[in-house]
Amino acid sequence: MKKSIYVLIALFTVLAFTGNSYSQDENMKKWMDYMTPGDMQKMLSKGAGSWNMKTSWWMAPGAEAMVSEATAESEMILGGRYLQSKVSGSMMGMPFDGISIEGYDNAAKLFVNSWIDNMGTGMMFMTGTWDEAARQINYSGKMVDPLSGNWVDVRQVVTYNADGSVKMEMYGPAADGKEYKTMEIINTKK
Repeated sequence: MKKSIYVLIALFTVLAFTGNSYSQDENMKKWMDYMTPGDMQKMLSKGAGSWNMKTSWWMAPGAEAMVSEATAESEMILGGRYLQSKVSGSMMGMPFDGISIEGYDNAAKLFVNSWIDNMGTGMMFMTGTWDEAARQINYSGKMVDPLSGNWVDVRQVVTYNADGSVKMEMYGPAADGKEYKTMEIINTKK
């Protein structure tokens, strides 16, 4: 309880010196709204648990798909604010491990996602919006292309299927700069 009070005092202090024109009560309400998990975090919490993953990925447009399997252990962290997923499997005959942190930014009204894995030293960052009719989060973001060293656009579509499975499709640029589907993962709960 004391820790929560200290956090609120610190937040209030920051707000008092930011020069905004809101009253102290309005500032406190905005911070409380920002920090309180809501419906979008509740939706993400359905991803907590153990998952089997069937991964198909393509090295170039029109190439034959390479298929591998992995597992994920996912849990809500930091008081139900973020979904953390730890993935383990193999890729091209090598062990593969990755970590995703996914959340919903209450102030920005956007989903946020970061990804790291042992196949590189960079991070992928994306933001996304919810499409209720399609039951999808449509992410877009950036990552560094290790071949060129340049930042490139990436896109991810996460579809929540009626049977409880989740399909993730990743798109990135081909050598000619045109977008193509680089990966598809079908996640089913164990």
